[in-house]
Amino acid sequence: MAHLQLTALAGGAGDEMEEVALLGSYDVEAGPVGAAEGEGDEEAGMRRVQVRVAGMTCSACTGAVEAALSARRGVRRAAVSLLQNRAHVVFDPALAKDEDIVEAIEDAGFEAEILPDSTVSQPKSQKTLSGQFRIGGMTCAACVNSVEGILEKLPGVKRAVVALATSLGEVEYDPSAISKDEIVQAIEDAGFDAALLQSSEQDKVLLGVTGLHTEGDVDVLHDILKKIEGLRQFGVHFGNSEVEIVFDPEVVGLRQIVDTIEMESNDRLKAHVQNPYLRAASNDAQEASKTLHLLRSSLLLSIPVFFIRMVCPHIPLISSFLGMHLGPFRIGDLLKWILVSMVQFVVGKRFYVAAYRALRHGSTNMDVLVVIGTTASYVYSVCALLYGAFTGFHPPIYFETSAMIITFVLFGKYLEVLAKGKTSDAIKKLVELAPATALLLLKDKEGKYSGEKEIDASLVQPGDALKVLPGSKVPADGVVIWGTSHVNESMVTGESVPISKEVSSPVIGGTMNLHGVLHIQATKVGSGTVLSQIISLVETAQMSKAPIQKFADYVASIFVPIVITLSLLTFLAWFLCGWLGAYPNSWSAESSNCFVFSLMFSISVVVIACPCALGLATPTAVMVATGVGANHGVLVKGGDALERAQNVKYVIFDKTGTLTQGKATVTTAKIFSGMDLGDFLTLVASAEASSEHPLAKAILDYAFHFHFFGKLPSAKDSIKKRREKILSQWLLEATDFSALPGKGIQCWINGKKILVRNRALITENGVNIPDEAEHFLVDMELSAKTGILVAYDGGFIGLIGITDPLKREAAVVVQGLKKMGVHPVMVTGDNWRTAQAVAKEVGIDDVRAEIMPAGKADVIRLLQKDGSVVAMVGDGINDSPALAAADVGMAIGAGTDIAIEAADYVLVRNNLEDVITAIDLSRKTFSRIRWNYFFAMAYNVVAIPVAAGVLFPFTGLQMPPWLAGACMAFSSVSVVCSSLLLRRYRKPRLTTVLQITVE
Repeated sequence: MAHLQLTALAGGAGDEMEEVALLGSYDVEAGPVGAAEGEGDEEAGMRRVQVRVAGMTCSACTGAVEAALSARRGVRRAAVSLLQNRAHVVFDPALAKDEDIVEAIEDAGFEAEILPDSTVSQPKSQKTLSGQFRIGGMTCAACVNSVEGILEKLPGVKRAVVALATSLGEVEYDPSAISKDEIVQAIEDAGFDAALLQSSEQDKVLLGVTGLHTEGDVDVLHDILKKIEGLRQFGVHFGNSEVEIVFDPEVVGLRQIVDTIEMESNDRLKAHVQNPYLRAASNDAQEASKTLHLLRSSLLLSIPVFFIRMVCPHIPLISSFLGMHLGPFRIGDLLKWILVSMVQFVVGKRFYVAAYRALRHGSTNMDVLVVIGTTASYVYSVCALLYGAFTGFHPPIYFETSAMIITFVLFGKYLEVLAKGKTSDAIKKLVELAPATALLLLKDKEGKYSGEKEIDASLVQPGDALKVLPGSKVPADGVVIWGTSHVNESMVTGESVPISKEVSSPVIGGTMNLHGVLHIQATKVGSGTVLSQIISLVETAQMSKAPIQKFADYVASIFVPIVITLSLLTFLAWFLCGWLGAYPNSWSAESSNCFVFSLMFSISVVVIACPCALGLATPTAVMVATGVGANHGVLVKGGDALERAQNVKYVIFDKTGTLTQGKATVTTAKIFSGMDLGDFLTLVASAEASSEHPLAKAILDYAFHFHFFGKLPSAKDSIKKRREKILSQWLLEATDFSALPGKGIQCWINGKKILVRNRALITENGVNIPDEAEHFLVDMELSAKTGILVAYDGGFIGLIGITDPLKREAAVVVQGLKKMGVHPVMVTGDNWRTAQAVAKEVGIDDVRAEIMPAGKADVIRLLQKDGSVVAMVGDGINDSPALAAADVGMAIGAGTDIAIEAADYVLVRNNLEDVITAIDLSRKTFSRIRWNYFFAMAYNVVAIPVAAGVLFPFTGLQMPPWLAGACMAFSSVSVVCSSLLLRRYRKPRLTTVLQITVE
């Protein structure tokens, strides 16, 4: 479950940052800026205080307090929280005192008190944490805006992102300024349900405990936990059979805690780590179940009302019974009143509560519209019923209208909950890949394997030896220490061909072992595993907002007030026209008078308008698309990246490892001095041994096999051990080694300087290249080989030819991009001749060669000058600046963690076809989003005038309010279903990609 633990974004240790490199924040500015500000305050000698402020009732009050504080001399910054009734003030103690702060607030008309715990000097913020919260009760984009606005105003909160489709909120905050519990409290004070799903504090775990039946069992558990060293605190929740523990992982391990609980209780109590995803799924199921229960109740109460109004009048016996009087009321009217009152105030209570919460904080949403429409219909009907009872004149009543509106809205909500659940299917499938249990190999005192034990997979620790049976899943990332087999990795990497595994082969958690038994040693568990990082990355992407959603957020913020205004205008227009005799009395005869006639139009306008569809248009599509992308090996880091990729004009490819296979091999070694070939290769290999460049590894391998071919054992593990021993004895000692980016390496061997790599490095050091060597080098470069020049002791001694085969799909992908209207560009640090030869082979016309690593970013900025969107595809450390500079950075899956952190897309497979998939998926997704917006806007633009009665004078058709409620309920469902169509996405095949044309 550790993949749910959120990670420190700033100030963490280096190894911690490496563990989460794949997740790279899609909003990197938020955290560091906040931290920098905090540090700046400390350096400048600023003082921070927290002040309790009493008497604030609305945002206008907070504005008044902030203005009063900001006007005070010496105050640098003031932030006021209405929900917490606090003010956080940063000021210069040389210019102002605590009393001045209190006086400023009191002068503004509020009571103020400096909180005691803020009088001590505030420590620097050590890190920015990120927490994920489940937020219940949100119905539309207006709710999202309201929650985000409240969270962003909280002191210590750097950034808050709320997703309507998942009912999740992600908050980055400074733990020294605000706690997770305070954030939960703030959300609940705003009128929504909130619960923390994930915590970045990796020493806090929630355990489920079976066997907690009585208070005595709880006491036993308390006694056991108190005795465990390293357990800092714990809290037992008897009702949920859960215990929350905070422990020091350096002192005690989680598995040890679980084992201790079982042993000390004589197996009466069994503990297991709670899966947050299962809890989230349980919450979704509970929401669906609750909505279904309300829908059933509403149906059971509304159907009799419908029959009393529409069917019973045509059955004489029942009609006469319902027409009988019980006191001043007719029995039929009394029954409808009782039934509808239960629907309105018992079943419909959730709408009143949600509307009150929204209005209390100055925002509006769909619940406000439902409450206004149903309440207007209900109140009118009650007034009409009472009027008829006491005057004998019975105007028409419309009890069934409010009941049916609530029923249809609940039906739509239930369908929406089910449909939204399907948008997260991709996450559910990824979570299900992780096995529930693992077979732990036990060791005796001598270190020999003595048996095996089945444990919870979440309790696996790095270094554990695990047994993986045929047909079972690998429980954690690790390396094979015994056995051979084939593993199906398609569910994680998208690679369909099973991969052969033997001793020292890496394995990925969640993949399927097919044939033989494997013993593996766990190297990464929890959040460190590839599967966990993929899940977290997909979650992060689904939490993010695409820029296009700002439009929907703005519309949602003004939608409800506009609709209410239109409703009032509709009522006034029809009523005044009827009162002035502008239309025939026959039009309103069925409603008895023009007031009722106008009211029905007005209620229809309120009820038919739907802001939810607009709010769901983007997040549901992004959620489905990111899940579909993950299934195809394309990981998207956010909706903003997805939106930019649709407009890509240039795709820049690095050569080595991107267009080529990254498996450089030496093809030629030629001497231009009297040196022996073996001595030459030993000299060059000794120099390259300290380099991390792929070409250095190729030279080292070639030299090693030249000297020792046929002298090594056959077993691969024996070869590795023998090679390591030989290298340490065979290579010469190199001193003063330095790598020169874009040029090569230089060092000293036997007291003489050696230079290895390209022409620029050799000539800069005054070494002349012989004509014969120059001609030989040109011929190699024209045949797409890279020439490695070597100079030793001031003289040119030889060169080495290296080739890196092109990926088989490179040429087809380049042609496919051209057909899509995208211009491919190759940027490489290699020489011009080799670069042009490779570019010609794959069909790229635009080549930029001999570019230094920093120069790649300059090339990107040059292409961006005219506003073009530029994508960069790379795999190495040198590509990171370019990936970060590009509008869309795509990291090939075989790349380094640094490259992946800088990228917007991670292509899990080392396959260039996924570049086309990424762009094509982006275009398909935003085409669907545009259709969603079109449907949502068109629905409201068409439906509201129809409900207002624009067509009535010409057709005589009036939309009853209950039908308007049904239309509103199904509008948001239709948008979600439209987004779900993206689940049918199929990536372009190589055989058809050349037929893709620009639309």
